Amino acid sequence: MGRLSPLLWIALLALPWSSVASQAPSQPERGEQIMNAACTACHGTRPIDTRALDEEAWTKQVKKEIDRGASVKTDDVRTLVEYLVKGHGPLPDGPGKELVLNICTQCHDLQRVRRTRLSPEGWVEVLEAMLNEGAPLSEKDFPDVLRYLARNFRPER
Repeated sequence: MGRLSPLLWIALLALPWSSVASQAPSQPERGEQIMNAACTACHGTRPIDTRALDEEAWTKQVKKEIDRGASVKTDDVRTLVEYLVKGHGPLPDGPGKELVLNICTQCHDLQRVRRTRLSPEGWVEVLEAMLNEGAPLSEKDFPDVLRYLARNFRPER
């Protein structure tokens, strides 16, 4: 897995996710504000980033955390759960899912993975670029992550 050419770097920088980041709202949405105030008071976002739960499971998890002392108003539970499902909801099952959750989310949120639709060759380029940036993806795990991403996040027909 060699280094990327300067032209490929330019092409990667021009991909749609770069313009999406510049359009981000100046203030986090309400669900994120609730999460930041309640959840990160006891732990960082890492446990949230690596779970990828559905609505039912996030609802149970939020109620469990409230029982443990998380400060979430009753009126805010639904907003928080909706935010968690949208930004940290389930990914398709399959070999490589846990690797994506544990490696890619060290730097990226799951929305970035979900909205990126590439061919297998495109995913190779992205993974190689991430390796060049220091992603902790081993040569052993590379094929599993590639197959998972290429199978589940390919261009729509």
